Amino acid sequence: MKTVNHWIGGKTVEGASGNWGPVTDPATGAVTTQVALASAEEVDSAVAAAKAAYATWGTSSLAQRTGILFRYRALLDARRDEIAALITAEHGKVHSDALGEVARGLEIVELACGITTQLKGELSTQVSNRVDVSSIRQPLGVVAGITPFNFPAMVPMWMFPLAVACGNTFVLKPSEKDPSAANLLAELAAEAGLPDGVLNVVHGDKAAVDALLAHPDVAAVSFVGSTPIARYIHTTASANGKRVQALGGAKNHMLVLPDADLDAAADAAVSAAYGSAGERCMAISAVVAVGAIGDELVAKIRERAEKIKIGPGNDPASEMGPLITKAHRDKVAGYVTGAAAQGAEVVLDGTGHTVEGFEEGHWIGLSLLDKVSTDSDAYRDEIFGPVLVVLRTETYEEGVELINASPFGNGTAIFTRDGGAARRFQLEIEAGMVGVNVPIPVPVGYHSFGGWKDSLFGDHHIYGNDGVHFYTRGKVVTTRWPDPSEAPAGVDLGFPRNH
Repeated sequence: MKTVNHWIGGKTVEGASGNWGPVTDPATGAVTTQVALASAEEVDSAVAAAKAAYATWGTSSLAQRTGILFRYRALLDARRDEIAALITAEHGKVHSDALGEVARGLEIVELACGITTQLKGELSTQVSNRVDVSSIRQPLGVVAGITPFNFPAMVPMWMFPLAVACGNTFVLKPSEKDPSAANLLAELAAEAGLPDGVLNVVHGDKAAVDALLAHPDVAAVSFVGSTPIARYIHTTASANGKRVQALGGAKNHMLVLPDADLDAAADAAVSAAYGSAGERCMAISAVVAVGAIGDELVAKIRERAEKIKIGPGNDPASEMGPLITKAHRDKVAGYVTGAAAQGAEVVLDGTGHTVEGFEEGHWIGLSLLDKVSTDSDAYRDEIFGPVLVVLRTETYEEGVELINASPFGNGTAIFTRDGGAARRFQLEIEAGMVGVNVPIPVPVGYHSFGGWKDSLFGDHHIYGNDGVHFYTRGKVVTTRWPDPSEAPAGVDLGFPRNH
């Protein structure tokens, strides 16, 4: 059986805690890998390696850092298929989705390659007589990232490339459910020339997380995951004096107005709700149909959903793969089986879906629930699976009120042909990311990603300008130099003296 160990100080380090976690192939249900689960002592070893590396990396030149990052970008590009294959094998998403994940991660590597412009300071001269004031940004030191199972390559690449480009060193704790991609990312960084200890990977469970949150040498923590854990990360790390950005869960809505192109809206709803089996924090999980279009829109969504081919992620014919674990599959199914009792109309029930030859896989089909109430479990909770709920409102105002009442505020979208309505929506809606006729409004790398309300804990969004500010701290220097003509007697600087 394959074993995944830690990456500390530029080399593989075998797990020493004696604790191991199983990694399954979601398409077969078989355990294919065991992953080392770090003890607090092993976490301390990784932090110590990062701290030692910071002594020189923190003062390295921007040219050195960007040179390594450019080489790293080339290696990632050349081996994107290999990275995607690891994602498919352990997460289950289809290969095209996995390739898309790598591509979005590469955007942040490219942003980090241009860090020279992001770290430029400011200067004001002659603010008073012979007084200048400058502002600079400096790295924090050792920073940590705790990342989720749904994007085992992309989310780590949202963090560490920018962090190390800013001069920090990094300790990554990826999900123990699909750990292999993280190790390959670290190995390729070393191949690109990243010095030993600048990037470290420790695998583990809550014990490893808590060790990072409490460690006195960790200056900042980045997290992406569910809202309850994000709240815990933020509270615990902040209490230990750390800077924190903790991105939580979501219930992303898509408001469809009566004037919308319903074919385009249905296409968008299907791809945004069921892509990557719904296991993404930017999935559209709630469609709000305004006015009389609801029946027609639901029929169009159903027609498209019924054509989606479900199968192993490494089968080129598959459009959707399995869920990550059997326990998660069963949890998602529970929302569908209980929906009718809570007043929903079950249009599609995917809970009985299986794939011939892969009967032990973590399969679930596409589910579509119509006329869902806002007090039902299927609406209130982040399901994180291929379940789309449809709600009905009579007016635009009712739709906006419904969306804004949600405790989540990650992303949302509106589908309309009316520019005025779209403009109102983007200003009135309470969410951090908004799409106009775009169902998954994930910003490109040079804009920042993050939500509002219970979807974000901390002040900074991730990557983009917010990411640079999170991984650096500002310093203001006020300087006054005497004029050379005022040099002490006997010191000749070649300047004329005042008489």
